[in-house]
Amino acid sequence: MTITITLIGGPTALIEIDGIRLLTDPTFDSPGFYQLPHVKLQKLNGPAMSADAVGEVDAVLLSHDQHSDNLDNAGRAFLASARRVLTTEGGARRLGAHAEGFAPWATTELKGKNGRSLEVTATPARHGPAGIEPLSGDVIGFVLSRQDHAPIYVSGDTTWFDGVFRSRAPFQMRPGAAIRRRGANARAVPSQHGHQ
Repeated sequence: MTITITLIGGPTALIEIDGIRLLTDPTFDSPGFYQLPHVKLQKLNGPAMSADAVGEVDAVLLSHDQHSDNLDNAGRAFLASARRVLTTEGGARRLGAHAEGFAPWATTELKGKNGRSLEVTATPARHGPAGIEPLSGDVIGFVLSRQDHAPIYVSGDTTWFDGVFRSRAPFQMRPGAAIRRRGANARAVPSQHGHQ
């Protein structure tokens, strides 16, 4: 398996796995301010590459849609060009179109234009301490797996908490973004957005 990860900026990365192209939390706006419901954030740097330079992707892995530092205006426009948008159940209802909502531990098969496929499993996530959900909204992470390779954990915009490694999970997950599918080695893609 060949894996290439290109950090575009903030939570946005292009993950290429044997020709399957995935984009995490698209943020392509220029530097400026994001006014969230309870806080104002400042973006200091623009993306390392434009949405046009990224080109076509097989799927967007969207941890959540409620905050502009994870899905900004240009990122929302980019969603229309993705073959699939995988996100939270609430996010899919809000975004409509071809966004698909997933509860934790739900899986889907993602087929690339090249005919290869990955299994994508939604993982539990929390956007801060327990009880913050009414303010922060729902959020998920993702595990990407194939029979012939160790799974890859894309944490999304989460803090580590016990729910990430519940016993009913199809993966054994440990703090530090280490994961293990029964009998497999692990790889992790840590978030560049302040969480791992």
